[in-house]
Amino acid sequence: MKRPRVLRRWFKRKFGYARLVCLALLIGVAALRIADPAPIEELRVRTFDTFQRIEPRAKMARPPVAIVDIDEKSLAKLGQFPWPRTRIADIVTNLTRLGAAAIAFDIMFAEPDRLNPDVAADTFRNLDEETRARLRQLPSNDQLFADTMQRSRVVLGETGLPHIRSELDKTLPVTGLAMLGEDPQKFMFKFPGLLRNTEVLEKAAGGRGLLTINPERDGIVRRVPMITEAQGTIMPSLSFEILRLVTGTDTIFIKTDQAGIQSIGVKGFQIPTDLNGQLWVHFARSDPSIYVSAADVLDGSVAPETIKGKLVLVGTSAAGLNDIKTTPVDPAMPGVEIHAQVLESALTHAVLAQPYYGPALEFFSALILGLLVIAFAPGFGPITLVVVGALFAAILIGTSWYFYTEHRLLIDFTYPLLSTSLIYLTLIFTSFVREQAQRRQIRSAFGQYLSPALIEQLAQSPEKLVLGGEEREMTIMFSDVRGFTTISESYKHDPQGLTALMNRFLTPLTNAILARKGTIDKYMGDAIMAFWNAPLDDREHQFNACEAAIDMLERIDELNKERELEAQDGGHAYIPINVGVGLNTGTCVVGNMGSDLRFDYSVLGDSVNLASRLEGQSKEYGFPIIVGSKTALAVKDSFAILELDFIMVKGKKEPEVIYAIAGRQDTAQSGRFQRLRNLTIEMLACYRSRDWDGALAAIERGRRTDEARALELLYNLYEARIVGYRKNPPPEDWNGAFALLTK
Repeated sequence: MKRPRVLRRWFKRKFGYARLVCLALLIGVAALRIADPAPIEELRVRTFDTFQRIEPRAKMARPPVAIVDIDEKSLAKLGQFPWPRTRIADIVTNLTRLGAAAIAFDIMFAEPDRLNPDVAADTFRNLDEETRARLRQLPSNDQLFADTMQRSRVVLGETGLPHIRSELDKTLPVTGLAMLGEDPQKFMFKFPGLLRNTEVLEKAAGGRGLLTINPERDGIVRRVPMITEAQGTIMPSLSFEILRLVTGTDTIFIKTDQAGIQSIGVKGFQIPTDLNGQLWVHFARSDPSIYVSAADVLDGSVAPETIKGKLVLVGTSAAGLNDIKTTPVDPAMPGVEIHAQVLESALTHAVLAQPYYGPALEFFSALILGLLVIAFAPGFGPITLVVVGALFAAILIGTSWYFYTEHRLLIDFTYPLLSTSLIYLTLIFTSFVREQAQRRQIRSAFGQYLSPALIEQLAQSPEKLVLGGEEREMTIMFSDVRGFTTISESYKHDPQGLTALMNRFLTPLTNAILARKGTIDKYMGDAIMAFWNAPLDDREHQFNACEAAIDMLERIDELNKERELEAQDGGHAYIPINVGVGLNTGTCVVGNMGSDLRFDYSVLGDSVNLASRLEGQSKEYGFPIIVGSKTALAVKDSFAILELDFIMVKGKKEPEVIYAIAGRQDTAQSGRFQRLRNLTIEMLACYRSRDWDGALAAIERGRRTDEARALELLYNLYEARIVGYRKNPPPEDWNGAFALLTK
């Protein structure tokens, strides 16, 4: 009895039951990769989608493909589709005249033209027999289209069907095939049926290709079959048939081995495929420049260089014609552009491939990494485990990314990463339990001092439990209620009413700040301090701060209207709430500020002090929103900005130009604001050049305008200064700055 117990202790100490479980896991995930169920494949292809979204194929300066688009414009101008075959023939004629290298149709002509003359003879009423006979003698629209195709190089599209619609005409031409290796038909995708174009068109075409593009299970098009069996006939894709036609090759070469199809080629092009003969499309982002409206082709308004020497695909982007597909880089790409993307990838030798050795590489990578983790991970501490796990993940992702970007090979890292992660998670379970205990200790120790959000931040990252901060450019706001002492005196017998009032006006002010991405720093009685661009980045922090300030005033106006009605109904005095706001932008230090025992996430700096001083000056200038120069310059095109003064704030050595925000852009464009600004500019120019009489004259003219009320406090302020300067003139080196005596 004692010996087995000793062996168990030795096994637990030297090897551990966790390692045994992980070995079983490793065997299980190895079997999972061999089975390759749908979720594993889905994870793999989604990874390849991500690669293409991050780095899609680069477009050529002069794309080799053009698309003649039967778009909404064409349908509006020329009527609903299908069009008469004579109109399609005109498109081919015009494209050939413009120098198209080849033309392919991503549309079907499976039935005779409904506007053929013989159909009209049998359909139209009230025709005499002579007219009917003459109509029957005319060549059909299909024959005219066929004759036009024979004078050009045209590929017609055919469609695979889930059922046999009719027997195939064995006399119609087929593309020649040459096979190297195993019989490729057992690997190809198969369609039970095949829908062809009318016989006269099939015989006249230079080539025929399958235009069918089937999305994968999740509805995304990633691969396009280059070779397919449809109703017993091996068919190339539409895009590959174009390559065959322009290279002058009569035969398509298919290379296979025991695993499946390896590649498909024509003269000058060898395209790797997956084992089923599908090409992984290396997608570029949708390129509107390759589209030409069919209406423009028909009316001859297309520039020759748009078509000359290019492979031209004729298809549709019109929503009503239902040829819109989802791709890894575009949620709504016309099917015809997918054929264009295949052609561009082939012509630029930028095709993607999943190499035959890929599955073996993925399998053995998972096996080796799993064994390494099982062997060494239990001896690591929690931090080392995280670092090593991240390193393994980075190696796997980096290797896969390297093969994709440098060699255009698709190597899956998700399976090795999944396998290693399962083992890794099992091994770090005990470390996780220890970490959880540490977090509970932090929550218990600091729960009474810090906000819940900061507590969670510290619990997740205990190393952040230090004082300090970082430098950022930020916009700071101070707001305060004007005359709050008078308001509070009216509630001296109702302190609870005063508390309710404070909550009532602080709530909309706070909501206005938070709605514009602001962070509330603190409440100071009836005052609020807030800032922008921390802790989250905000590239438009100046704009958002100014919007918040205006929104605060609007919300206070609404609150005052409600309070005035309540005062009338209650028969008590009404004292309006007026808010002053100071905004300033500059470099600040933001972070955890305080003592070792208690600290807050706050902001410090000279720019913060200036914002506070500006808020204090709003009552002096008669404008509720005062901003510093950096804030004003950043938002001058979005708001009504009015220059007020050039001041020397107490405690600062450098003067600052300050501005008022009088409204949004609609205010800035109004005639009233333009007059206000012009009057102010004239007055300030005279004042700073010591032209006291000119400044007073400008003030007097301003007082005679309709805008006098808005500038009254500003006029009074400058009048008082001018009186003082006349008695005690400023020094010779005076630059127009006025030193504020108060904070």
